[in-house]
Amino acid sequence: MDIKEATIGFIGSGVMGKSMAKNLREASYNVQVHTRTKSKAEELLDAGVEWKNSIAELASESNIVITMVGYPHDVEQVYFGENGILENVKSHSYVIDMTTSSPMLAKEIYEQALTNKIFALDAPVSGGDIGARNGKLAIMVGGDPEVFEAVKPILEVMGENILLQGKAGAGQHTKMCNQIAIASNMIGVCEAIVYAEKAGLDPTKVLESITTGAAGSWSLSNLAPRMIAEDDKPGFYIKHFIKDMTIALESAQEMGMTTPGLELSLSLYKSLAEKGEEDSGTQALIKWYQTQ
Repeated sequence: MDIKEATIGFIGSGVMGKSMAKNLREASYNVQVHTRTKSKAEELLDAGVEWKNSIAELASESNIVITMVGYPHDVEQVYFGENGILENVKSHSYVIDMTTSSPMLAKEIYEQALTNKIFALDAPVSGGDIGARNGKLAIMVGGDPEVFEAVKPILEVMGENILLQGKAGAGQHTKMCNQIAIASNMIGVCEAIVYAEKAGLDPTKVLESITTGAAGSWSLSNLAPRMIAEDDKPGFYIKHFIKDMTIALESAQEMGMTTPGLELSLSLYKSLAEKGEEDSGTQALIKWYQTQ
């Protein structure tokens, strides 16, 4: 199959999925979409993406199916069962789950896909709404090398740092490493800004000094300015970060690993969610500090 001639079915049109699908369409791929709420896909439909009424219909008419949904139970729902992707996509098609999900679930999808003569990859991403919009996501992939190479041109439309990390599930494990690093880093970013404010400094000017030094990080450069501007608009929802950290914590515990930084961050974000902030962006963590 010529990848450029492939029909791509995209399931999910949230903050990131919408931009990812739109970039594929703008790269001249034939893209069709299905979401639980059609109104959320209106921007994509206006861009020339074709609507499909069900997962089964989309899967049966696609050579490549990409999923970018919310939670592991959503992944299970779209992949398994008589109306799911794996029972309806044609043999020798490709399925790529880009949701941050469970490594164990990624392996289950891979094994069932293999039984059905379907090629599966787990390929979670990092970079938030900005990375998705600009096609500069980091994409962490688990699966077979020949499958990775076959669909790499499609992944390159959505990201620029794209690495095969190992067998099925390796992409999800790598994303857990990513989320563990971010979890503790977000605590540091918030504490630095609040410290600057309490010291009577201009936090924006402080950022000019520290973002280019050893303290530099993606969160410091991209989310700290949003914190200072009191912009809670989600590039990545708190509720989804809680989901990711919970998966990471459970996976670490299965390996006999202690993660105190991750546990602390998860507890702070859960506290925020209980106060009604679950649909805010992860940068809203600063509110926890500002209300102490």
